[in-house]
Amino acid sequence: MPASVHVVAGVLRDAGGRVLLARRPPGKHLAGLWEFPGGKCDVGEAPVDALARELREELGVVVESARPLIAVPHRYPEQDILLDVWQVSAWTGVPHPHEGQALAWVEQVALAQVAMPAADRPVIAALDLPDRYLITPAMAPEALEELLAGIERACRRGMRLVQLRQPHWPRARLAEAARGARGICRAHGARLLLNGDVQLAMVLGLDGAHLPARVAAELIQRPLPADRWLGVSCHDAAELLHAVRIGADFATLSPIFPTPDHEAPTLGWERFADLVAHAPMPVYALGGMEGEDIDAAWMAGAQGIAAIRGLWT
Repeated sequence: MPASVHVVAGVLRDAGGRVLLARRPPGKHLAGLWEFPGGKCDVGEAPVDALARELREELGVVVESARPLIAVPHRYPEQDILLDVWQVSAWTGVPHPHEGQALAWVEQVALAQVAMPAADRPVIAALDLPDRYLITPAMAPEALEELLAGIERACRRGMRLVQLRQPHWPRARLAEAARGARGICRAHGARLLLNGDVQLAMVLGLDGAHLPARVAAELIQRPLPADRWLGVSCHDAAELLHAVRIGADFATLSPIFPTPDHEAPTLGWERFADLVAHAPMPVYALGGMEGEDIDAAWMAGAQGIAAIRGLWT
């Protein structure tokens, strides 16, 4: 099989938040499917330079600001590709089909129903997930009101993805906490995932569940329906691969830096980037993360950061 082809693509939004798609022309690989606009990265060309060149040639727009969103390795029968997708936050010009391709502005919520190449599918999840993922700190079961007040404060600050994690609480108390957190999150347009207990998450109608690596290791298939979110905690390449196999929507990868609660060897950004480069799904950086680490996380290929202390207060 030929060497992997490096493809860059851009996510452009109009004033209403719609996403621009281009249709692959007849005679090309995956003809007729809709994709995020872009093209091949030349040998030795920086991805951001290739992105700017392709969008200028294909759409007639000039990229002014962009950041990495997700890189998806994918194997098609004909060839392997690395789909390197960038979030384009500013550009000049009006997109026009300079190469005769069909263009369409599509509502983000409708992307899942569009006929797209398989490699583009994880990009939809990356667009739908926020760049910060809050994990609740460990508390005593008696501190339920304090826990809910903290979730309320976090949601008011703009947190839109919350993992309720209290692994040592009695199940009845955890269910009580989940009901309270569910109401808070829904009021703020945030998603709530429950750590470890898929059944309880389903019974309570939560947005999904997040599984520790040891729980995920026991599964051979996805434990949740497609309309719920499934996250998995990972620490190495094998756990990331297993998360992909069981149909996880995203993962956390840790620890990046030392934390008071974990003495495991740290990954650092270089090792994190190496591991994420082989994971065809969004991955959050976890372990000693603070808000100011978001740019470094993006440049290392992360969806964003996940944290307890760094996002709780």
